[in-house]
Amino acid sequence: MIWLKVDQIWSSFLNEVSKQLAPTSYNIWFSKLELVSMDKDRIIIQVPMATHKTTLSNAYYQIIKNVFLSLTGIDYEDRISFILEEENNFIDKINNEIEEQLDWNSNLNPNLTFDNFVVGASNKLAFVAANTVAQSPGTMHNPLFIYGKSGLGKTHLMHAVGNYIMSNSNKKVLYVSSDEFMNDFTGIADISKNVNTIDYANQFKSKYRNVDVLIIDDIQFLVGAEKTQQEFFNTFNYLHKTNKQIIISSDRSPDDLKKLEERLRSRFMWGLPVDIYPPDFDLRCRIIKEKLKNTSIKEKIDDEVIEYIANSCQNDVRHIEGSINRLLAYTAMIVPNRIDLEFAVEALKDFVNKNVYIESNISKIQKAVADYYHISVDDLKGKKRNNKVVIPRQIAMYICRMETNDTFPKIGLEFGGRDHSTVIFACDKIEKELRTNGELADTINKIKSQL
Repeated sequence: MIWLKVDQIWSSFLNEVSKQLAPTSYNIWFSKLELVSMDKDRIIIQVPMATHKTTLSNAYYQIIKNVFLSLTGIDYEDRISFILEEENNFIDKINNEIEEQLDWNSNLNPNLTFDNFVVGASNKLAFVAANTVAQSPGTMHNPLFIYGKSGLGKTHLMHAVGNYIMSNSNKKVLYVSSDEFMNDFTGIADISKNVNTIDYANQFKSKYRNVDVLIIDDIQFLVGAEKTQQEFFNTFNYLHKTNKQIIISSDRSPDDLKKLEERLRSRFMWGLPVDIYPPDFDLRCRIIKEKLKNTSIKEKIDDEVIEYIANSCQNDVRHIEGSINRLLAYTAMIVPNRIDLEFAVEALKDFVNKNVYIESNISKIQKAVADYYHISVDDLKGKKRNNKVVIPRQIAMYICRMETNDTFPKIGLEFGGRDHSTVIFACDKIEKELRTNGELADTINKIKSQL
């Protein structure tokens, strides 16, 4: 059925209801109603008194629903709301506040651009794809799904895309982490429970659907949040259908996000999934030189120091940044004429020992974990399921994933032929535990030091 103008539908609705009811009933309950909003998802009607809400919801809801169904072809079952004037004014206020916020707050970091992103073999495909999206958002690679281990530049690339679009168009860009998305959704839901029957989910939709580019970081943290996944699914569908650009990052590929709903993972594959690998030695050196630009030590530092940092921080660009910041602080305190290798070793002796990438294969990691817990490697690979073995096994899997380039299936194979979903579960569990368990973090660092 052709969708008529809203005012035409409303006029036809009142006319049809007046035919079905006695004049007195119509005048009391319908003559002073006002249509607030109407789309294909929901209808909101303003009523003069609270008693109208109760009566219309209980005595006349079926008639109202059936008339709208005949006019629009849409069944608005449980999607017609009645509000008082003061509630309507409050909704308008919330809408205006959200709109004002979106006008100026994209959450983008202006310092993260394509110009200062150092490109190498490990990230070239992701860089090219991000550039393509930035130049023609919503037309190619939608969604763009960037994945790889933490600290390799995923967030930098996403901010670079957003900043480029903001600088070269009037499109509206919004960057959020998955945690922020989840908090916004659950927060609005909590508010709506306490304020009559107002559906504050509309306010959430106004924020996340009224954009041209939506950038979501660390999508893997939606695991376990079923209602939030449902809302993200709806948001994704709406934006994709209207040719709005979606950019997503994760620490693993769509195929490895087994705990997310299948329909979400399949949509992540609609566009272009691209991965970023740990940088090689040459790229790490160039990253260090780029980050030394405009610093006070740029002219003082020896090439040997750059190579020392590159060799000590092989797995994570954030460790490189931390090393440079540590060196800057130590230099400001000592004020040397030159920053040579001996000075750098002294300045970074504690820092790089804790963060240096471990060039170890899976068997070496298994042996280190087994030795630490006084069990055998066979125990780690075997079928025992008591805590004495399960926890070390999960820790070993986590370290293998974080400190090698091996895939989940490869790690599972080395642990007695276990399915890769078991490895993903172990990594997720340890990662979550590390957020609050300092003792576990110390244990893992001790095992790394043994390697």
